[in-house]
Amino acid sequence: MNSSPSKSPVAYVHPSKYVDYKLVPDLKTGARVIQMLNEAGFDARGNDSFDWIHDTYLILIRMFPEGCPPTTIISMNARFDPHLHARVGSIVAQLRQENYLIIGTGGAVHNLYRNHWWQMLRYTDNFAQPVPPEAPMLEFRQSVEDVFVRNCRVGMKKGALVSAVTRLMKHPQFRDAHGTDDHFMAACFVAGAVDSSEDGKDECVLGAEDWELVNMCNSQFTIGKWISQQA
Repeated sequence: MNSSPSKSPVAYVHPSKYVDYKLVPDLKTGARVIQMLNEAGFDARGNDSFDWIHDTYLILIRMFPEGCPPTTIISMNARFDPHLHARVGSIVAQLRQENYLIIGTGGAVHNLYRNHWWQMLRYTDNFAQPVPPEAPMLEFRQSVEDVFVRNCRVGMKKGALVSAVTRLMKHPQFRDAHGTDDHFMAACFVAGAVDSSEDGKDECVLGAEDWELVNMCNSQFTIGKWISQQA
């Protein structure tokens, strides 16, 4: 945990778009999460020299452009075991009952090897779509939506979302959609947090989405609703 985190640079993005955004680490919650994980048998510890990579702080800039809320980052495990990450999510699930917002930053489709880079080099525009996404990417993206929307409903069996999300790693198009497993682990983490929440009545909405570099899809799902504690 670092009280003054630095930001890693973002390729092709002018520093003026992110360097002045002040990050606000929530060290108190970070220490609490470490304790929760330790008590559950995980060898978790803080990292005082961690630099916030763009996959973390760019999400905050877009969600909270007027100012960063107190934030705790939980890193993934480099073995990329989907069930381990779902278990981590299940351990911190109780924070949702305390009105914490839990965010999983990954990608519905994220395979750098299948992206088209020439439009970035020519136009400096990662959202240019000179051709449609390839069929395997579209197929897997639809499967991700189906899994989240259909398994986040009233009356669903406990553990249904974790089972469905982890099963996606056996999807015929998974390796086309994800050249490596790292950007999929966030979905497993979120599934664990949702399945272990108390009421089990959260519904999922696909609120926003974009495709970039032809074959990379960013899908934004919202599960549950924030309840204001103000009178």
